[in-house]
Amino acid sequence: MLKKFLLIALLIGAVIFALTFNSCLTGRFIVWNFSDIGDYEKFPSKPLKASAKPFRFVKGQEQLDDILWEGKKQNVISILEANDSRAFLIIRNDSILFEKYFEGYTDSSIVPTFSMAKSFVSALFGCAIADGLIRSTSDKVSDYIPEMKANGWDKVTIEHVLDMSSGVDFKESYYSPLSEAASFYYGFNLREQTMNLKLKRQPGTEYEYISGNTQVLGLVLERALKGKSLTAYLQEKIWSPLQMEYDASWSIDDTKTGMEKAFCCINARARDYAKFGRLYLDSGRWNGTQVVPKDWVMESTQVSREPGTAAHYHRQWWLRPDGSFMARGHLGQYIYVNRAKRLILVRLGAGRGDFQDWPTLLDAVAATY
Repeated sequence: MLKKFLLIALLIGAVIFALTFNSCLTGRFIVWNFSDIGDYEKFPSKPLKASAKPFRFVKGQEQLDDILWEGKKQNVISILEANDSRAFLIIRNDSILFEKYFEGYTDSSIVPTFSMAKSFVSALFGCAIADGLIRSTSDKVSDYIPEMKANGWDKVTIEHVLDMSSGVDFKESYYSPLSEAASFYYGFNLREQTMNLKLKRQPGTEYEYISGNTQVLGLVLERALKGKSLTAYLQEKIWSPLQMEYDASWSIDDTKTGMEKAFCCINARARDYAKFGRLYLDSGRWNGTQVVPKDWVMESTQVSREPGTAAHYHRQWWLRPDGSFMARGHLGQYIYVNRAKRLILVRLGAGRGDFQDWPTLLDAVAATY
């Protein structure tokens, strides 16, 4: 009798959990933790449509040379295979020099950007300033979100937020359901959560990589767009002009609120990510048309001169010592651009593997070509 009672209790508990799971942040965290490249299937999203006349890179010589690594020549494919890679592309002058997929993935497999989305958001800000929707990066966050003035955001400029020097109080940890990062990733009302963010230090005094900053940018941009969604603006300003080959999506917090996870979660394919790299390789131009303002692109990919900023990060882009720059995401997603050599590298993964220093590896691959 006791066993039967326990079985019934477990079944009732399972049903209750199943019914409340999609509305329970902690439930999502427990069941889904840790984030993975299949997360685009778990969250609701808004669609991005492929071009009716997609741009396609030319298939080139299909080679991947050994690189000089740690004082000796090493085989890059072996490193990729051993470290959770799913896609790797090398493109120069619109020619695919090398393209390989791993573990059953293909050129049509979806991989989330994770934090590579931050660089897309940066590009949209350049477009919004050019469109007159945002006056300047010197504008205060509270100019667009007055509700945040009470928490000190009237002292924070858009430039502070772009450069991760806002001073926001935000725990960048995905291992605890109590952290803001996990709450933003798994939660249901990003607008409310974002407007409740407070500061822990004076803006413009210290760089700290915080995903909450990019969600603030997303809310600023949403207010400036006055009814148009971030996804619709991305479609208009980036996805359509770049003649993307595949449909894609941008994950949102909930179907009711419909706020894009600006700090992450554009879901697309490797070749289309490479096109975003091509846009920035050509200083914001696409086949003769200026898509993102040139001065915005060039400023974003140079070291900031502003106080409290970092030499390796500017306006949501990661900078390398040799002048190359990257969009970079959790689990080892990279769009790497080397203007001097006209190179675009894309690495997508299910994780970083045992090999953690992917930026240095990408530097070495670029040096080989």
